[in-house]
Amino acid sequence: MSPLLPRSRRKNPAESTVTLIGKPGCHLCDDAQQVIEKVCAELGASWEKKDITEDEELYRKHWEQIPVILVDGDQHDFWRVHPDRLRKALGG
Repeated sequence: MSPLLPRSRRKNPAESTVTLIGKPGCHLCDDAQQVIEKVCAELGASWEKKDITEDEELYRKHWEQIPVILVDGDQHDFWRVHPDRLRKALGG
């Protein structure tokens, strides 16, 4: 959201959920998880992890892009997650 919006109209990070879609043994997924854990802890946002090897639909949809990062269900990034960009997406 725009930094020009009044603070009361900005998104509250604590109401957001970041989803990391990846698989075991993926070094990019491990790197993304470290960034997500840190940013979510700073801002009070929650996060979850989904494994494409346990979900056929996620596998079909994302196998070429993992890790895929969603913010409140919308795709935010894939392959790499930048901490400042994630903070901004969370309203922080």
